[in-house]
Amino acid sequence: MFARITQAAALAAMLASPALAQPQTGITLGMVLEPPTLDPTGNAAAAVDEIVYANVFAGLTRIGPDGQVLPGLAESWQAQDGGKAYLFQLRPNVTFHDGSSFDAQDVVFSLDRARAADSTNAQKALFQGIESVQPQGPLSVRVTLKAADGSLPFKMAWGDAVMVDQASIAQIATHPVGTGPFRFQNWVQGDRVNLSAYDGYWGDKPALQTATFRFIPDPTAAFAAMMAGDVDAFPIYPAPETLPQLQADPRFKVLVGTTEGETILAMNHARPPLGDIRLRKAIAHAINRDEIIQGAMFGYGTPIGSHFPPHHPDYIDLTAQSAYDPQMTKALLAETGSENLTLRLALPPTPYARRGGEIVAAQLRAAGIDTRITNMEWAQWLDQVFRNADYDLTIISHVEPMDIDIYARPDYYFNYRNPAFDDTMARLDATTDPAERADLLKQAQKILADDYANVFLFQLAKTGVAKAQIQGLWQNAPMPANDLSRVRWTN
Repeated sequence: MFARITQAAALAAMLASPALAQPQTGITLGMVLEPPTLDPTGNAAAAVDEIVYANVFAGLTRIGPDGQVLPGLAESWQAQDGGKAYLFQLRPNVTFHDGSSFDAQDVVFSLDRARAADSTNAQKALFQGIESVQPQGPLSVRVTLKAADGSLPFKMAWGDAVMVDQASIAQIATHPVGTGPFRFQNWVQGDRVNLSAYDGYWGDKPALQTATFRFIPDPTAAFAAMMAGDVDAFPIYPAPETLPQLQADPRFKVLVGTTEGETILAMNHARPPLGDIRLRKAIAHAINRDEIIQGAMFGYGTPIGSHFPPHHPDYIDLTAQSAYDPQMTKALLAETGSENLTLRLALPPTPYARRGGEIVAAQLRAAGIDTRITNMEWAQWLDQVFRNADYDLTIISHVEPMDIDIYARPDYYFNYRNPAFDDTMARLDATTDPAERADLLKQAQKILADDYANVFLFQLAKTGVAKAQIQGLWQNAPMPANDLSRVRWTN
């Protein structure tokens, strides 16, 4: 009798031991911002891609965790006619989450929709160089361009270029249907979005069966949620002041990496005082970057002097050109007769903007520029500032990769104009030679710095927190994304 009890107890202990426990198959991620929509082809908010990119939707190509352009729904592609056309070979046996087949006609629909005259795509410029999109059979598509473009495979990797299902396009904003490893389940607005693994996925099946994205905008609440175990990971953690405490806790690991997020004090050149380069220069020299990085980001961030990431091989350090110099600011304000200037500073709800905005406003006031803050919710900022350019100053991180070309867009919310910059971007698009492209990118950075096009503050660091057993989350953010396709739990 005693032996049987002992054997039973041993068996129970073995079954309960961590070594034999089954790994979890669900994950809950924290996010600061709730997206205004789940359609990555119709909205500029990075929070959209942070949920659906590489999870729900896929494009012809994709960006990997190291920033490389990788095959997506196209298993291969070939440049033709000196880069004036590309032939994409599509993967076989791919289906949308509604069960319909993905083929060349879906590529035609997706790209024609993105570049149409009435397109609401926030990155419509990605598609402006396309002359035509023509099927070459059910699994082959030829994209003909107006001019050679060595960057087309990269452009097709953006979230704005994902392939969409024509049959379900009417409900894409609230019930997206894609070809990715996870399918949309439901959206409890104000709280969370739920995804589940798609059984019909063409690629390697994900280890996770479910994923929940919870919206926690308050930094204090984000810390509390991690400590209580209410979320498993916060890939972009909004409370950097608590990172040392989390790093010292064996339950967690802290992932510090890079992003493509140039954080800027944007200036609206269409506002009469800000059209004067002397005033923009005065504002730039009133800003102490280090004070902002320490005060708002607790040291996480790299100073920048133009709209370009420091980790890129073609980056040049131009921070000295707009170094903190309050005396120069006062002299330029006197020269322009702007001593009594009042400017409006519109701030979106992200912690870096709210915290940084208070410091920026104090610095500008100290230099003699009355600065009045308006705190905005995300949808309000997108509508008033981004779409309608109704602002003087704003603070925002531009997290899209290699987006220096936004300064060549005539209708972009900066209202920046410089024919020399436009010509530089046009030459960049037209060449595939690496050395020439590197030189043009350096020229572009210098033009923006010389023009004081905006006040370039810092490159946003990626500060993430996760439970120690989670593997596969991106440490760097070459694209605003939380790719869960290779995320798993370990014992």
